[in-house]
This record gives sequence, structure tokens and C-alpha cells, in this order.
Amino acid sequence: MKAEYISSLQNPKVKNLVKLIEKSSERKAQNLIVIEGLRELGLAISAGMEIYQLYFCPSIGANENELVAQQYFEVSKEVFAKLAYRENSDGYIALLKPRYYTLENLPLTKNPFIIILESVEKPGNLGAIMRTADAANIDAVIICDPRTDIYNPNAIRSSVGCIFTVPIVVSTNDEVKVWLDEKEINHYAAALTASKFYTDIDFKKSSAVIMGTEATGLSEFWLNNSTCQIKIPMEGKIDSLNVSISTAVLTFEAKRQRKI
Repeated sequence: MKAEYISSLQNPKVKNLVKLIEKSSERKAQNLIVIEGLRELGLAISAGMEIYQLYFCPSIGANENELVAQQYFEVSKEVFAKLAYRENSDGYIALLKPRYYTLENLPLTKNPFIIILESVEKPGNLGAIMRTADAANIDAVIICDPRTDIYNPNAIRSSVGCIFTVPIVVSTNDEVKVWLDEKEINHYAAALTASKFYTDIDFKKSSAVIMGTEATGLSEFWLNNSTCQIKIPMEGKIDSLNVSISTAVLTFEAKRQRKI
């Protein structure tokens, strides 16, 4: 299929792409997500997603033969610069239909480990946590009552595509609590007020760690409805770590225990 050439910043497709990049409401209304980068696109395709529109810039080194898409658009360097949302881009931006898991169709191993995030609001934190989830090869990430679009372009960028390598579910606190109990998954709430250290927990059984926002931590719902509260010892001047770092500490302790 011959690619349509776009050199004008006023082209309707360019204007629409900008709206999709900038506005979650547009992405939801059009049921499309924006992915930049050959590596990220490759991971999305490996997860079973298909490219609807591919925008590529040959002057940066990209070409249409790298990827399969329904529609191809070759763009000028000026147009690509308008569309690119990261530094040192490799010349690929694409629109894809998002893929969503639900609690009902979430694939789990016999002894799962899950990360649960309540009211996550920073795309960068979500992306960093997805990198941890991928590195530890955990079963899933569940987002309760989110304050950000899980397919925010900055979440995809900061996850380096790992948002497509680990199943991710969006649900509510109530629904997730019922599901955890039905699956008999122990769920541990990370809290500064906890009396137990994370190293005292037996993560060898089916487990989930529940992480709150950096500003307010977990809600009373999870503090009162978890298997127990746990904490990371803090011996310096501050009382907490970045949520993505804390999640990594808890996750890899679980991985360590499960290898013993």
C-alpha cells in the first residue's frame, strides 16, 4: 500500500493526532491510543494489538516496511517534530485500538503475585511500575479508581513499552476486594503506620501488594480491608520512598522468597 505524504502542519490527520496525544478524552472518544517508537510498537504487536495508522519519517530513518498497518502516512521532518513527544525519536508514531483486560478474563498462574495501585495519578510512576512488573515477570497490575489514563503517551514512554507486556486491569476498590477474596489472594497494604516490615511477610503464597499515592497514601478502604499492613524501614531523614521504588522493593522481595 502506497503511503500518503503529509507535509502540512494544518493537515486534519496531524491535528487529530495532536489532540489524541494531548487529551485523554479524545483517546477515549475515538477508542485509539498513540504509541511512539519502534520498540514500543513491537511490544504492542507482540501483545496482540494491530496498528490502525502508521506515521513514519524517512528523514529520521524510518520506513513503512518495518511494520504492518492498515494505513500508512509518510510525514516530513517538520510534521514529525510536531507530533513527537519524546527526545531522539526513531521516526515512528502509530494509532492502535487499545486492549483491555478485566478481572474476569485476567490470566493468572497457580500462585500469582499482583501489584495493585490505588488512584495512580502520575503517568511516569505508572510507567516505572510497569517496568518493574515486566522485570519481575509478575502476573498482573490492577489499577483501582485511577486518576490517569493507563494509555497516556507518557505512561507508555516511561514504561518503554512494558505497559503492553504485563496484563493490566482497571477496576474499583470494591470489585477488586471481592475478586481477591474469591481467588484467596493475600493482599498487603503498604502504609507508614504499619507495624510489620515487608521482610516479615510470607510472599510465597498467592499475594498482592497494594500501593497508594505519594501525596496521601492508601485510602481507609484498603487500610481497613487488607490482609495486613506492611512497611519498608526508613532510617534517614525522610519517611517514605517514591511509590515506584517502594513497589520495586516489595516486588523483588517476593521474587527473592519464591526462589528459595
